[in-house]
This record gives sequence, structure tokens and C-alpha cells, in this order.
Amino acid sequence: MIVDDQGMVRAGFGVLLNAQPDIEVVGEAVNGEEGVRRVAELRPDVVLMDVRMPVMDGLEATRRILGDAGDDAPKVLMLTTFDLDDYVYEALRAGASGFLLKDASATELADAVRVVAAGDALLSPSVTRRLIAEFSRLGGRRPPSGRRLEELTERETEVLTLVARGLSNGEIARELVVAEQTVKTHFGRILMKLGLRDRPQAIVYAYEVGLVRPGD
Repeated sequence: MIVDDQGMVRAGFGVLLNAQPDIEVVGEAVNGEEGVRRVAELRPDVVLMDVRMPVMDGLEATRRILGDAGDDAPKVLMLTTFDLDDYVYEALRAGASGFLLKDASATELADAVRVVAAGDALLSPSVTRRLIAEFSRLGGRRPPSGRRLEELTERETEVLTLVARGLSNGEIARELVVAEQTVKTHFGRILMKLGLRDRPQAIVYAYEVGLVRPGD
């Protein structure tokens, strides 16, 4: 589903995505408020969500969509005009699975939808750097919201630390001298134990509880 106040964006993305054999656009919305209603009606797997919209912006819409849906929540991919958008930090805290530039090519658009639909995060190195900078500006550590870091094993804590520093699974595997599949298994357990949805939320969590600090 596409939520954007610009008709040309909705139409263009709709044409590109419907041309893919494995993707179907089930609906559109012109603002966040309508988007929340339509998501409840249509129950899409992925929502392309513009950040800046009238009536209700994409951040508030994302909070409401993901706050109400529980385990059946769709994946939300934020649409931005540039990848250092001021809303990166708040969007990740709201539960967005990643970011997509509005000038993305047809291939990039389709690949992004597939990535988040599969449960992975679309988080570029520049977005990770922006997130770290924002934590630095805000002073870093916050309360852990009742989630317990102590539940993780020593190796899981190590993996989470490296994830928070922006390393990919392959880079973590080389760092720890293990198979990449082993890293994926550890990370899956981390998400389950901490009640987190994906990589962006894991990075946010690691900084908020002080496991990693800006500049580490």
C-alpha cells in the first residue's frame, strides 16, 4: 500500500510495483489518517509511507499502524527526499523497517519492498551514521523500557554490539570468525528475547540501554 500526498508519486510507484510479477499494490492513501484506516481495512504486507503529509504525518501514522496491529503488523518503509532526513531517528523509534529515496529506480523500489517484506531492514550506512549522531545529540542513554539485556548470552551481546556499530552480518561473521548463518541465528534470538522487530529497532535499543555509545 502507498501512502503519499502527491498523486504523481502514488501513480508512478503503483505502475512500477504492479509491473512486478510478485508484487501487488492493494491500495493508496493521501495522508496518514487515511493511511491508518486503509491499512486496517486492507491489511497489506508492506506500507510505503511518506514522512511529510497534511492532516497526519507519516511518523504518527506509523506509530498508530504498528501500535495497533500486534504480530500481524505490516512492514513500513519510509519514503524520503534524501537519506539524511531529520525524521530518521523518530521513524526508527516508531518501528519503521527502513528508508527509500523517492527518486529510487524501479529495481531499487521493488528490491526494497521485497527486503522488508521478508523481514529484513533497509538501513544504509548513511542512515546508521545519522542515527548515531542523533543519539549523540540527545545525550545517548535512556531507560531500557523494561526489556532485559541480561537475557542475552555473551555471544549474543557481542553480536548486538556489532550490529549497533553498523556492521552487516557478513562483516560480523568475519569479525567473530564464524559462519554468516551463525550470526543470523544469534541475531534472530536477540530479536526474540528483547521483543524487537528488526535491525533498526535493535540499533535503537542498543544505544538506549547504553550497550553502545556514540563514538565507541
